[in-house]
Amino acid sequence: MEREQLNKIVYSALMAAITCIATMVIRVPSVGGIGYVNIGDTAVLLCAWLIGGIYGAFAAGIGSGLADLLAGYAYYVPGTFVIKFAMALVAYLIYNNLKRIGIARPVLLVISSIPAELVMIAGYFLYKALILGKGFAAALPSVFTNMIQGVTCIITAILVELALEGTRLIKRNIGTGRNNRNV
Repeated sequence: MEREQLNKIVYSALMAAITCIATMVIRVPSVGGIGYVNIGDTAVLLCAWLIGGIYGAFAAGIGSGLADLLAGYAYYVPGTFVIKFAMALVAYLIYNNLKRIGIARPVLLVISSIPAELVMIAGYFLYKALILGKGFAAALPSVFTNMIQGVTCIITAILVELALEGTRLIKRNIGTGRNNRNV
């Protein structure tokens, strides 16, 4: 196993733990009492931007799913894993593809995070309505709370990412914005 791959595995495990903690540290029950609003998407977006690719997506999905499991929401674990995996992958793909055309980094972070959060909003709406069998009318109020979570986490994630810009983590070229060799 080459060193870069080993580094990505270690950083992925670290980001999965950070994602789990960020998801659990602040939990506000969502409308209807099924699920909760949290700041975990901040870490999910950071997984996309700092690690990227499959590694970042797995870190986001595993960390978020583990948080649901530990918080007593086991019925959300499969949906959360898929939704957060997809969020991180969407944010990474948009970021990685658009960075080549020279968009300013803060703008690029916003552009890549909005579709990722839309994946979260739609994903949980459909999961609650169809998989959990609550129906569309019962799932609709959670769209509003998930929108608040999404906007809050976009702002927080961008601020954290920009604050990390000059750190050793970024200088080591592990982030999606710094190299093109993400798997």
